[in-house]
Amino acid sequence: MSQEELFLDSVAAGQVTEKKSRSNLGLVVTGLLGGSLVALYAVATPFVTPALRKVCLPFVPATTAQVENVLRVLRARTGRLVDIGSGDGRIVIAAAKHGFKASGFELNPWLVWYSRYKAFREGVHRSTSFHISDLWKVSFAQYSNVVIFGVPQMMDQLEVKLASELPSTAKVVACRFPFPTWVPECTAGEGIDTVWVYDAKTFKTQLQNGMTREMTPEPKDKPDSPT
Repeated sequence: MSQEELFLDSVAAGQVTEKKSRSNLGLVVTGLLGGSLVALYAVATPFVTPALRKVCLPFVPATTAQVENVLRVLRARTGRLVDIGSGDGRIVIAAAKHGFKASGFELNPWLVWYSRYKAFREGVHRSTSFHISDLWKVSFAQYSNVVIFGVPQMMDQLEVKLASELPSTAKVVACRFPFPTWVPECTAGEGIDTVWVYDAKTFKTQLQNGMTREMTPEPKDKPDSPT
């Protein structure tokens, strides 16, 4: 075999080896990328997937402006605070830093464990508590400050529940969506950061008046008097 043929064979062999190396490198990169995406999905899914509940509540973190608005409307308040659907715990933790004894109720256990970790890291674990529980199975009678990130499908049912359980001194702060029939005492913020503040004395009276009207029979028409 001539030197020219040997040279051509070596070049061809080198090209084949290079193609195999590129192919192997591509497989390795693809595998690493796929594995990273699977790991990211496995970590993120428990946080963003709605827990099983009567009404689906997807986890949408509160914005910084929403947290500030909640604290602003409650700045003169005292007593126990509860965040219904507390998510990653940011409202509860912020309220604890402002002196509240704060609790959060959330059905997604991953979010509850993460909230407890955050509270410990922020140094407020002694003044906070997080519970894995369905809001419809909890009584909120012990709380005088209620924060709720709800959805329209649940707000009418929640009106009745809170009006029947809360003390008349309570305040309720609704974020993102207002209650359908309650008249807010005031609002703060704008757009998606708007919060609505409701006074328990007002909506409890409204509920009692509504029940009274339902229980009072309508007067029957008097028969025509004979002529």
